Amino acid sequence: MPESQPNNPLHGLTLATILEHLVERYGWDELAERIPINCFKNNPSIKSSLTFLRKTDWARQRVEGLYLKSLR
Repeated sequence: MPESQPNNPLHGLTLATILEHLVERYGWDELAERIPINCFKNNPSIKSSLTFLRKTDWARQRVEGLYLKSLR
C-alpha cells in the first residue's frame, strides 16, 4: 500500500482532473496565455494535452503549479 502524503496537495489527483479544473476555470485561451504551449493554443483538447503533458515534465510542472495557485 502506498504511503500517505498528507503534505502533498496533489496527492490522489490525476493529471486529467487537474487539467479539467484549469480549463473550466480559465478556458483554453487564457490557459494558453498563462502557459504558452501549442497543445493549449492550436486545436486544444483534453486528450491531446494529456498526451503532451505526460511526456513533457517541465510543462506538467507548470500546469501543476498553476493548479495550486488557482486553489489559493
